[in-house]
Amino acid sequence: MKLRSLLFVPGDRPDRFAKAAASGADAIIIDLEDSVALDRKAAAREAVAEYLSGDRPVPVFIRVNPQDSHLTHDDLASVLPYVPDAIVLPKAEGARSVHWLRSEAAAVADSQDGEAPLILPIATETPGAVFDLGTLREVKHYLLGVSWGAEDLPAAVGASASREADGRYTAPYEMVRSLTLFAAHAAGVAAIDTVFPSINDAAALASYVGRAARDGFTGMLAIHPSQVATINAGFTPSSAQLAHAQSIVDAFAANPGAGVLQLDGKMIDAPHLKAALSILSRA
Repeated sequence: MKLRSLLFVPGDRPDRFAKAAASGADAIIIDLEDSVALDRKAAAREAVAEYLSGDRPVPVFIRVNPQDSHLTHDDLASVLPYVPDAIVLPKAEGARSVHWLRSEAAAVADSQDGEAPLILPIATETPGAVFDLGTLREVKHYLLGVSWGAEDLPAAVGASASREADGRYTAPYEMVRSLTLFAAHAAGVAAIDTVFPSINDAAALASYVGRAARDGFTGMLAIHPSQVATINAGFTPSSAQLAHAQSIVDAFAANPGAGVLQLDGKMIDAPHLKAALSILSRA
C-alpha cells in the first residue's frame, strides 16, 4: 500500500468524505477523536459506518478514541463490521497499547464474524509513550506504520510551543520526531511524519516535506486537501533520483561480488545500494 499522504477528515462531516477521497491522497483517515465533539460521537460513528459500507476509491483508515476515553469499544463496534483498511490509535504507548487495541478489536470482530485490521499508532502523544517507542518492533506484524504528534505532547508537559518562530521544532520535539522515525524503521513499517499546521503556507509545507523525505520518512499526515499534492510530490522520487539509483544498481550488477565501487568520482558501497533499491521500490 502506497502511503505518501494520509488526509484527515472529521467523522461528523460526511459531506467531506468523498471530497477527501478525491483529493489525490493515498489514504484518508476519518476521525472519531479530536475533531468530533462528545455529543457528536454517535452521529459520527453512524456516518462512518455508512461510508465504509459503500465503494472506497482509496484506503480508509479510522482514528478511534484513545484507551482512557472509554469510547474505543463503541468506535470499533460501529466500524469493524465494514473492515476499514486500518485503525489509527491516538495516544498510543508502545506495544502494550497495540496489544490492548488488538484485544478490543478481536473481541468485537469475533462477535461480529469480522477481522481486526492493521494499526497505525500515533506514538508520542504522552510523555510515557516516548520511552515506549522501541517496543513497537515487538508488535510489528500488527502495524501498518508509525506516526507521531506534536500537539498533545507539549500540552501534556506544559510547554508553550513545540516549534521555533521559523516553524522548525524545538529540541525536545525534534528528538521525539527522530525517535519515531527510527522506531518505524526498526519495526520495518512506514514512517509517517506528523501534520503541518500552516494550511496557507505552501512554501513552508514544501520545505517541511522535503526535509521529511530527506530524513527517511516515507509519508505524512495532512489536514487539508490543498496539502496533498505537495506531500505526494515530495515523497515521490524525482526522475534524477531514480536515474541515480538505477545507475548504482546497474554498477553493482555489472560488478558482481564487489563490495566497493566508484561512481561519478564517488565511492559507493552496500548502504548506497540498499538506499538505491529503496528509492526504486518507492517509484
